Amino acid sequence: MDKFLPFAQPDIDEQEINQVVDSLRSGWLTTGPKTKQFETQFREFLGANVEVVAVNSATAGLHLALEAIGIQPGDEVITTVHTFTATAEVIRYLGADPVFVDINPTTLNIDVEQIEAAISERTKAIIPVHLAGLACEMDAILDIAQRHNLKVVEDAAHALPTSYRQQLIGTLDSEATVYSFYATKTITTGEGGMLVTRNRALADRARIMRLHGINRDAFDRYTSTKPSWYYEIVAPGFKYNMTDLAASLGIPQLGKAWKFQKRRAEIANHYNTELSNLPLKLPAHPNTGDIHSWHLYIIRLQESSNLTRDDFIQKMVERGIGCSIHYIPLHLHPYWRETYNLSPADFPISLATYERAVSLPLYTKMTDDDSTRVIDAVKEILL
Repeated sequence: MDKFLPFAQPDIDEQEINQVVDSLRSGWLTTGPKTKQFETQFREFLGANVEVVAVNSATAGLHLALEAIGIQPGDEVITTVHTFTATAEVIRYLGADPVFVDINPTTLNIDVEQIEAAISERTKAIIPVHLAGLACEMDAILDIAQRHNLKVVEDAAHALPTSYRQQLIGTLDSEATVYSFYATKTITTGEGGMLVTRNRALADRARIMRLHGINRDAFDRYTSTKPSWYYEIVAPGFKYNMTDLAASLGIPQLGKAWKFQKRRAEIANHYNTELSNLPLKLPAHPNTGDIHSWHLYIIRLQESSNLTRDDFIQKMVERGIGCSIHYIPLHLHPYWRETYNLSPADFPISLATYERAVSLPLYTKMTDDDSTRVIDAVKEILL
């Protein structure tokens, strides 16, 4: 058998290694000059008048964003059931309740037509998730939010770089956007995330809360020419700051983001072309002129394939190819099911998608031979 082809793999070279070594030699291991540099470069990458706050995960960024917009116990936040648990758990961190809605059967993003019906007098915000790197229908979501006086916090964990109506995600009129730099994401810092907002007060609050509620950044305290021992705790904050070691990875990774997106799109196009005549439903394309980050390539087995999702994945593994599933819907997990008295039939599109969906390998270190190997394996299994 050929060497095992993993589902995902980070693309790290000497640039990242040299940046990390530079940080180690500098003595700055925690939040410091590299984190500041990464934030500055991220703002420049988006090319918009936004505030950016580096954090140690997208989960942290979502939590900080919801805290900053004032989500409290008893509030409700609408989001998709077809996502990783972090999207919803941050709502529970604040004592609020997630209100789940189903997904669009084509895009697999939150079904905009179901959002308005889910709004109650307790609703305070909406969290759309740009699944796989395909933008949600943000005009409709922002319109609903404006009409009902709701805040929108975008879960953009998959969406760098992604655009909607020729605007990069992160530059729209939502209250905040949060990215992930986990090891498998389109760029990585190992663990890490970025909160982006046009609201200066929100950014200031997030900066304070990301480091224990201290009213001065650690970097400022340790580089000031004035006595720097004094600080004040102004809120019971969290330990969510990004380290300089993580930012050292992010700086060169961000510089490669467009190159990475181009390569991911090439692999996705190869899949699109070669898998089009199989009993599969292929991923939705972005609107004309827009960018899909292609963080994931999710196929759905048609019933005519006469093969279960689990059998398909096993046959791929037997051929030395790793696959994954995105996602096990939240209403199937014990915590969410039991806490909110949910049943599998409550979200039929998400359930049907889960039962048929497989994420194929897609990462920038894949060669053309690798993607051909995946295609040949899929054809061999399904034909």
